[in-house]
Amino acid sequence: MRKGEIASFMLHPELAYGVSGTTGVPSNSIVQFEVELLSWITVVDICKDGGIIKKILETGEQIGPPGELDEVCVSYKAMLVDGTIVAETPEEGMEFYVEDGHFCPALTKALKTMKRGERANLIVQPKYAFGQKGNKLNNELPAIPPDSVLSIFVKLLSMKPVIDVTGDLKVKKKVLKEGEGTVTANEGATVTIRYTAMLEDGTVFERKGFDDEQPLQFITDEEQVVAGLDRAVSTMKKNECALITISPEYGVGSTEVKMDLSSVQPSSTILYEVEMLDFIREKAPWELSTPERIEAAVRRKEEGNQLFKIGKYQRAAKKYEKAVDYVSQDVPYTDDDEKIVKPLMLSCWSNGAACCLKLNNFREAIDLCSKILNAESCNVKALYRRAQAYMGVAELLLAELDIKKALEVDPQNREVWLMQKNLKQLQAQNNKQDAKLYRAMFSSKSEDACIAEKRLKTAKDDKDTSMLDESTAAMILETKKYSC
Repeated sequence: MRKGEIASFMLHPELAYGVSGTTGVPSNSIVQFEVELLSWITVVDICKDGGIIKKILETGEQIGPPGELDEVCVSYKAMLVDGTIVAETPEEGMEFYVEDGHFCPALTKALKTMKRGERANLIVQPKYAFGQKGNKLNNELPAIPPDSVLSIFVKLLSMKPVIDVTGDLKVKKKVLKEGEGTVTANEGATVTIRYTAMLEDGTVFERKGFDDEQPLQFITDEEQVVAGLDRAVSTMKKNECALITISPEYGVGSTEVKMDLSSVQPSSTILYEVEMLDFIREKAPWELSTPERIEAAVRRKEEGNQLFKIGKYQRAAKKYEKAVDYVSQDVPYTDDDEKIVKPLMLSCWSNGAACCLKLNNFREAIDLCSKILNAESCNVKALYRRAQAYMGVAELLLAELDIKKALEVDPQNREVWLMQKNLKQLQAQNNKQDAKLYRAMFSSKSEDACIAEKRLKTAKDDKDTSMLDESTAAMILETKKYSC
């Protein structure tokens, strides 16, 4: 039944009052009930062991439940089974991060199942409360005796989502005010923000966009601001407000930086309270015409080339990858377009492989060169770079094959000849190391053989072959096998 539904139930005797009947109901009677479902309370066994039973007294909104990193504001009242109050928050509630926990383990576990505005009653067994030790929270309220069952009335008043922007918890974004719609800025977007930047102790070192000062406008993913701010802003919606916490690796690093209002000491964690005023997203490839795609790809390739020249290989690689994205969509090209697109893709893969080699990302370099060789099997530059990457991961036989093929195509290529010379030296070093390893292995076996033979000789001298046990005989046989 649904809430407010009225229904008529007709029950046969075997499912009603049977042969015996009841007051006002004769034996073997068919009875009819008219039933209205007024309401119900949903009961949830949170841990599936009866340790925390949650009765939902008031359903919440379609927002939640909070995640491990989120900040929540909660009001609650905890009582013993006799009604004694042992803990209570102010009416406006208490704020804390879910991962930090609060009061007792049951509260955190229950909050992870609740929606904003939800009110519930928790029946908590001792192992999810304070166990055999009990607890004395403060002097104003009674202590919680050992092995106490608690009844906790709790309401999730609000929550502020916290997002792990970089995936390593070193840039976290706490949403203070939800933005509009579902669209966020992206890499390459032109964004306009205002912010207050501060240290962990609250010292403000920079402000933009306040007191008649112009807000900051920049293009994301162009290193125009610190990396942590750049990455976090790319996830924000229009009119969203957020507090961004940035570890030194994504902030100012290990150097002291003098800012407008204060200096930032080395290895400082910094915070930005940011409001996204506006942004213009960079268009996706599918939003562009074919000429626009080719133009965008050429532009990204040139940007990558400039970054490569100044040693910014990571960013250069991203530019080459983005250039390929623009022209690798499944769309038909004319013959004239194909003459531009194919060399452009091959060039970007080749340049991307060069970046990967500089960054010692050999596997990615191998993949990129293989893409080129699938299209042009005799591309000397791709063979050269893939051989270089194979050497980087100690796959010397594969490197040798690529070098031989490159020399077949271009016998006069000086760089390939030099690489072949380096490969031979590397192979010689590996052979020496292998020889040393096997020498040590057989030396150990030889020593074992000497010991075994001495024991055999002693046994013969004593004319007591029973002293030669099975393990000694096995050792001799094994040693002979290796000697052969």
